[in-house]
Amino acid sequence: MIRLMFAEDHVLVRTGLAQLLGGVEDFDLVGAAANGAEAVELAVRERPDVVLMDLEMPVMDGIEATRRIVEQVEGVAVVVLTSFSDRDRILRALDAGAVGYLLKDAEPDDLIRGIRAAARGESPLAPKAAHAVIRARSDRQAITLSARESEVLLLVAAGLANKQIARRLEISEKTVKAHLTSVFSQIGVTDRTQAALWAQRNGLV
Repeated sequence: MIRLMFAEDHVLVRTGLAQLLGGVEDFDLVGAAANGAEAVELAVRERPDVVLMDLEMPVMDGIEATRRIVEQVEGVAVVVLTSFSDRDRILRALDAGAVGYLLKDAEPDDLIRGIRAAARGESPLAPKAAHAVIRARSDRQAITLSARESEVLLLVAAGLANKQIARRLEISEKTVKAHLTSVFSQIGVTDRTQAALWAQRNGLV
């Protein structure tokens, strides 16, 4: 079971989320907060696996609440759920420690998949958020992958597992992981799905 809570200041949205998420078989909905301060208190008390976090809330906004929850609750994954898709908010939320950024116009199934992905240690990002991350990373520095790193990235984008990549390139699985760590760091992503998306958006696939 995924222990889940969310923070949302609008009553109607909060009620709708509770109905949607409370009915998912593998979710254990441990609470809902009406503002950022309540979210921090609830997260510290309940120790959820995943927190859905609105950004614009009274008392304490979602970015500050995210920062405090990540600092105080070990292993928690905070996923922003908001109607705002501007680059500044996206980057500030991710810098505060959020692992994902989803928009409120997402389909219910996409939201549920995003929560499950966050619980697995992945980073669910709406396309606009993924684009903002990639652009920000590109703005900060030129990305120069080695020939071998590019090969590994292409095979990840093709859906191969580390063991398959190692066999294909005749290198150890440990070496594959080292190349992936370097690639992830350079292109500004945290998992294979984002790396594959980056490769597609940048014309490598």
